[in-house]
Amino acid sequence: MAEETQPKWEGKFTAELKGATPDQVWPFLADFCNVHKVLPTVDTCYRVEGVQGQPGLIRYCASTALSNDSDPSKLKWANERLLMMDPSKKCFSYEVLDNNMGFKNYVGTVRVMPTNDGDGKMRGCMIEWSFVSNPIECWGLQDLSSLMDFALQSMAKKIESAIQEASG
Repeated sequence: MAEETQPKWEGKFTAELKGATPDQVWPFLADFCNVHKVLPTVDTCYRVEGVQGQPGLIRYCASTALSNDSDPSKLKWANERLLMMDPSKKCFSYEVLDNNMGFKNYVGTVRVMPTNDGDGKMRGCMIEWSFVSNPIECWGLQDLSSLMDFALQSMAKKIESAIQEASG
């Protein structure tokens, strides 16, 4: 019997950073194995194998925040592989490999783009995070979308604060 094909889940989220340039924001995102420094829902992240910034790099990410349980054995984790990183376009794509959260065939793309006012003058930038995935066990698309949007907004605020602190 043929396996029934389920429609893919897709989503795209944006967060605006006022007064920050793409060149200021990109280093925070390009540091693929240090996402825990800017993403509040990730407790730890480190390189498993590969070269920083190069396709094939694999990182391990873990979170107690996503477990809804104080039991350390309930830690949620994933290995993620960098598929593409383009510093000139300020974007990268990655896929979720092994994990205990139910992700199958998840590919995410993160981009940093300038935002302009009506006169064409740059007023800041925007981070865009999009994904395509098979449906995830025990999750609804709205649950995943809400989590990703919350994570992106939190990440943007943290990056914006770090840039403001650095510029005094």
